[in-house]
Amino acid sequence: MNKEEKKLRRALDSKSWNEIKTKDSWQIFKIMSEFVDGYDTMAKIGPCVSIFGSARTTDENPYYQLAEEIAFKLTRNGYGVITGGGPGIMEAANKGAKKGEGKSVGLNIVLPFEQSANPYIDNDKLINFDYFFVRKVMFVKYAQGFIVLPGGVGTLDELFEAITLIQTKKIGKFPIILVGKSFWGGLIEWIKEIMLKKENNISPEDLNLFSVVDTAEEALEIINEFYTKYGLKPNF
Repeated sequence: MNKEEKKLRRALDSKSWNEIKTKDSWQIFKIMSEFVDGYDTMAKIGPCVSIFGSARTTDENPYYQLAEEIAFKLTRNGYGVITGGGPGIMEAANKGAKKGEGKSVGLNIVLPFEQSANPYIDNDKLINFDYFFVRKVMFVKYAQGFIVLPGGVGTLDELFEAITLIQTKKIGKFPIILVGKSFWGGLIEWIKEIMLKKENNISPEDLNLFSVVDTAEEALEIINEFYTKYGLKPNF
């Protein structure tokens, strides 16, 4: 027991102290249950592609329509679609998957302000999570590729985690496709000029871990071309 714990324990009665000490350990079982539920559901869905993007994108936005088109084309080519289950780009992707009569998976996260699940997720393929890190494992483990449309901090988090896992060889390589050259161009330029050339913080070959496209056809072509060479399986 460290000094801080000793001070806290002196300030509390024994019952309160025991409640604090057991809360974290019992949380482990909640985390385990989310992993078990996720694995049980996701192991049955077959080849899928995870599609990411902003929850704030409206249905009038061209990127919403592009996400829907990409998902539709993926399902017509035999892939299911995994999203974060919420509105915006996620809704568009699930809508496209539904339209293409493919598997439409939603990994929803319980948040204080954002999100309820969109109506285009298959009833048996909606999973609700409390923990971001468990949810991200499901995105990566059961995806045959990442397609990333314009988004915010959460989208960047999911993108760079996948790149990091592939870069460090913690998982096998799979296609990571950024959609929207005008949106991603500034970030890619910064990565090349600052991270790579000026600071030498990455290797030149790290730039090959992702592709940048503008159309649904280009995204689908990259996915299909990759899997003419490699088998479809969970990533770790």
